[in-house]
Amino acid sequence: MDTVTKDTVLGIVFVLLAGIGTGTMAWPLKAARKYKFEHLWPLGMFVGIFVVPWVIVLTSVHDPFAAYAEVDSAVLIKANIFTIAWGVANVLFGICIVRIGAALAGAILASVGVSIGVVVPIVFKASGIFQNAPAIGSMAGIAVLSGVITMVIGVLVSAYAGFGRDKVLGKTTEASGNFRQGLILIVLAGILSCGISFSFAYAQGPIVDAMLEHGAGDIAANMAVWAIAFIGGTLVNIIYPAYLMTKDKSWGVLTTSGRDFLLAIAFGIQFIAAMLFLGRGMLYLGALGASVGFGIMQGMQILGSVAVGLFFGEWKGVHGRPIYQLYTAIVIMIVAILIMAYGNTLVGV
Repeated sequence: MDTVTKDTVLGIVFVLLAGIGTGTMAWPLKAARKYKFEHLWPLGMFVGIFVVPWVIVLTSVHDPFAAYAEVDSAVLIKANIFTIAWGVANVLFGICIVRIGAALAGAILASVGVSIGVVVPIVFKASGIFQNAPAIGSMAGIAVLSGVITMVIGVLVSAYAGFGRDKVLGKTTEASGNFRQGLILIVLAGILSCGISFSFAYAQGPIVDAMLEHGAGDIAANMAVWAIAFIGGTLVNIIYPAYLMTKDKSWGVLTTSGRDFLLAIAFGIQFIAAMLFLGRGMLYLGALGASVGFGIMQGMQILGSVAVGLFFGEWKGVHGRPIYQLYTAIVIMIVAILIMAYGNTLVGV
């Protein structure tokens, strides 16, 4: 197996693992007995995207702050702006679930997110190796766009399946507030959700180079990107749940369950591990990695969330058209992933 093929395979495996990691993150929420979202999320995020990355960087890199000082401050600021955008997207998604329903909100978020997240790094070149991404009209670019379109179709089919499931189970989606405003907000959330991918794609080049010059290994150098980028994202992901706990006077719940506390820690560690896989996978995929890596991860994330739903009985008792639509959506998204992976092999053709 030549180096290019080996790197492509490794890249696909890593971004698939990243998608599985992010797509199955709901399991701690499902398994928690006393913690709600506002208790588990900030604790897990603080440990996962702040504590773990900085522990790795501080113990693995000689004078990491000197390395960061060698990087243009605009790059560091931009990385944080992107993760702040991702944090805001998380908040907006929670709001829009109430306004327009979970199935529709999730479908729009995923469709907009994968479209923007894949196309932008091709049109506006990212940093490092991603600067060599082929043009949007190249064979590789067209193939990747075909994969995006296919994935959007799969997402929409899964949304229809979700509506059908709720009808079979006698559930109703209660929309509140202004529905049109909810649609606008979820489109905005979809755009902002790409921030987590952009933070790495547009900042990793100079940060990784600086860390490697200071003796960091590949893993530590990649983690250094997330460590500095997630400072802003950490704040956003803590502030909103803190507001909810204050409003509901439920801060005390944090000390009521050691089991749920550990679930929150596991949640955070799983997330940062997924981000590490995403970053490494993007780099292994080469020039189109920022686009193809994010696209494949998003597809696998959706499939992972479906798997969690099936495992925890969300589709129990559902038969007929909705379950066939769900299976069809799964097949379509797998095809989309394969198309994007194929597109990555066309770079330079």
